[in-house]
Amino acid sequence: MNRDALLEVTSRIDAIGRHTGTIVGVLILPLVVALTYEVFARYAFHAPTVWAYDISYMLYGAHFMLGAGYTLLRGGHIRTDILYQKWSPRTQGVIDAALYLFLFFPGIIFFFVMGFIEAWQSWSMGESSDASPWRPPLYPLKAVIPLTALLLLLQGVSELLKSLYVARTGRRL
Repeated sequence: MNRDALLEVTSRIDAIGRHTGTIVGVLILPLVVALTYEVFARYAFHAPTVWAYDISYMLYGAHFMLGAGYTLLRGGHIRTDILYQKWSPRTQGVIDAALYLFLFFPGIIFFFVMGFIEAWQSWSMGESSDASPWRPPLYPLKAVIPLTALLLLLQGVSELLKSLYVARTGRRL
């Protein structure tokens, strides 16, 4: 694949990751509103809500999970920089490509398959939470798991292509 075609593919995938990151970032707003309302109702009126805990862990969980692909795009996941930074770009590309192929993709594919099975079962039974008397539905939250894996897989393809380019040329895209 030539540089222009590779750049086109990775740019389109990265654009999906950036747009997803922006959309997911907005989830912080209803989380802040719910928690602020809960604190105000609890301490100003001595009337805690029955729903704030459930909303907060569901929104935070979705926010955290769905942001993983964007974090991968931005290079925010853990890396052992003590060794990595001393290597040449070509060596970094080879190591990154090998790790994507042999660790990342198998792990994320497993995560997707198991998350899909869990989400499917949750949707088919209409699962609801038993953590509070409000008993909100859990299946939308469980659907976030395979969606997260799908976004990570997509971003992983872009990162793998970039790594292979660096391994071959010694230059970053």
